[in-house]
Amino acid sequence: MNTVLGPVPAEELGLVAVHEHIGYGMPGSELDTKWWKSPEQRYEETVPKLRRFHEYGGGTFVDATGICNGRDVDYYKSLSAKTGVHIVACTGFVGGDTALPHFAGADVDYLMRQFVHEITVGIGATGGLAGVIKVGVSRGGRMTDLDKRIYRAAARAALATGVPILTHLAIDAENAIAIFEEEGLPLDRVLFGHVDDGVNADKTRDVWIAEQGGRIGFDTFGYETELPDPPFWARPRQERLDHFLRFVDGGRRIKQVLASADANCSPLGWPGVKGHTVNYIFEDLIPDLRAAGFDDAAVKTVFVDNPAEFLTVQK
Repeated sequence: MNTVLGPVPAEELGLVAVHEHIGYGMPGSELDTKWWKSPEQRYEETVPKLRRFHEYGGGTFVDATGICNGRDVDYYKSLSAKTGVHIVACTGFVGGDTALPHFAGADVDYLMRQFVHEITVGIGATGGLAGVIKVGVSRGGRMTDLDKRIYRAAARAALATGVPILTHLAIDAENAIAIFEEEGLPLDRVLFGHVDDGVNADKTRDVWIAEQGGRIGFDTFGYETELPDPPFWARPRQERLDHFLRFVDGGRRIKQVLASADANCSPLGWPGVKGHTVNYIFEDLIPDLRAAGFDDAAVKTVFVDNPAEFLTVQK
C-alpha cells in the first residue's frame, strides 16, 4: 500500500478512515479572502485531530482530495511524521467539473498516464506516491463526457498499477459499471462512495451495485440535520444509521461495505462544518454500531479487514 511516507504492508494499516480530507477546496480557494487560513493555522487545526485519531486507535487516513482540489503531499508527509498516522494520497478528480481546462481537454490516454505517473513516480516533485484513484460524477447527477474519460482512464490506470478506485457519488452507476466492465476491471477494486448522503441516497442503487460486485461506501457519517448549521447533504443521524444497517442485512453484505466521515481537518476556501471531524468514527459511529448489535468482529470487518483488502495493491 502506498502511503506518503512510503509503502506499508496491508496488515499494518490498522483501523482505516477510508474517505477523508486533510483539506479540500476548489481551484483558487487559496486566494479566498474570507475563509483563507495560513499554513500555520491549518497545521494548528489539523495536528490535534490526527493525534486524537491515532490515540483512539486509528491507523490510516485516506485523503480523498484529488488533483486541483488542494493536495499538498509535502504537508501530508509532515503531518504523518508528526502524528504517527499513515496518510494515503490520491490521484484523479472528485469530478470532471473540478478539473482545470488543461485536464478537461485531455484524452483518456493522457489522463491515464497522469494517474499512473502519480502512482508509480510521484505527485509533482514530492516523491510521494498516490495509493488510490479518485473519480466522480459532476454536478447534475449524470456522468458527463469528461467524467466518462476520467473513469475510463482510472480503470486503465488501476489495471496497470494495481491500486483501487474510489468514487464521489454512486449515482449513474450503470454508466460507471459499464465502463469498468468494458475495461476489464473487477468491481471489487471500486468503492462506490457517498451512497448515504442526504441528497442522493434515494437515487443510489446500493444493493444493485453490490450485487454486481462493487464495494459500497457509507462515508458521510456525521453530516447530520441535527447540527446547528447542517450542510445541504446532511441527513438525520438515525436515518443514515438505519440505511447502513439495512444494507448490511444482518451481516450478509458486511464484507462489501466500508464507512467513513468525509470530514475536513481544515477546509480550504469555505468554513467547513463545525465540530465534524474524522473522529466521529470513534466518538459516535462505532458506539452507534455497537448499540445496534455490532460486535468486535463486525467492527473489525468494516474498519480494518475490508479497507486492508481494498487498499492492497493487486496486479
